[in-house]
Amino acid sequence: MKSVIRTGRNSNEAIELALIELDASREDVIIEILEEEVKGIFGIFGTKDAKVQVTLKEDAHKIAKAFLQDMFKNMNMDVHIESKVENNVLNIELSGTEMALLIGKRGQTLDSIQYLVSLVVNKKRDDYIRVLLDTEDYRAKRMQTLERLARKMADKAKNLRKDIILEPMNPYERRIIHSTLQNNRYVSTKSDGEEPNRRVIIFLKR
Repeated sequence: MKSVIRTGRNSNEAIELALIELDASREDVIIEILEEEVKGIFGIFGTKDAKVQVTLKEDAHKIAKAFLQDMFKNMNMDVHIESKVENNVLNIELSGTEMALLIGKRGQTLDSIQYLVSLVVNKKRDDYIRVLLDTEDYRAKRMQTLERLARKMADKAKNLRKDIILEPMNPYERRIIHSTLQNNRYVSTKSDGEEPNRRVIIFLKR
């Protein structure tokens, strides 16, 4: 990672000088104060400048893309990768001819790849960046499916007057179920069990 050390009359001035040299903004760097400024007698004698070290953060785009390209190369797959960062979320879109293989059963393969990319991207970062991996609009389609399932099972719980236990889901999918039914007049939801077999239970309000 590229890093520079600069001095200034105070730490802010030293930081600004470093940012100019790196052609970066504060959110793009890691700042370490090496020495605080010292104000001398009458502002003259014993005065000491501040010293800072400013280091560019590794580009999340490049790290994620390099990791995925290497993985797909080893899998003999031709996959196009698009990515962008919005509100500290790295959104990655994959496209190609074999995307069903990458999605896997109920998105399990896609979730596993997303988890690995997140580990790689955040390995040397002080601030956590969330990774969202998608292909062929799978996430939106899966959300719609889960929302329909939640409403259908809520009606079933109400009509049969008994608890409905859903299949094991990952945290993201459980949140969709909880969110869909949070304002339902007749039922509530809770999660039960240990990962990876944690499930949502839909039950009648008392």
